[in-house]
Amino acid sequence: MKLPSSYLPEKVRSAVRYMVVGFTGSVVQTWFFMAALYLFGEPEKGQPLYYVAFGIGIALEMIPNFFFTNWYTFGTQTSWRNAGVFLAGRVINVILQFACLPLMIAWQPTWRDDVISFIVIFVAGCVNYFLCLIFFKK
Repeated sequence: MKLPSSYLPEKVRSAVRYMVVGFTGSVVQTWFFMAALYLFGEPEKGQPLYYVAFGIGIALEMIPNFFFTNWYTFGTQTSWRNAGVFLAGRVINVILQFACLPLMIAWQPTWRDDVISFIVIFVAGCVNYFLCLIFFKK
């Protein structure tokens, strides 16, 4: 069965698949983040437990994202080597997200937590994509 993105040119296909995986990952990450905030008694923005909840969202999102990235984005089988490469690439994204989160909280402290999460994930994902294009050029 051919996927709809199979009909696109390779450069566009790669970006579309990256965006699809990124969007689904951001939904999963935000859901786990919101669940962790609820379990922690909804700590104030900027408090340590707020960042712990955000980290839980990141960590739990990586599991399905790894499998989806292998299957859909790259069409490869999962392996320990792929897991290592995936985690190495995610380190940049995690650093970017934790750098953007306090900036977003300071800029718009009254926004809802899920909106802040989506914006942080989107900005970090875009920056991460372009950094990967620069560093992983063939």
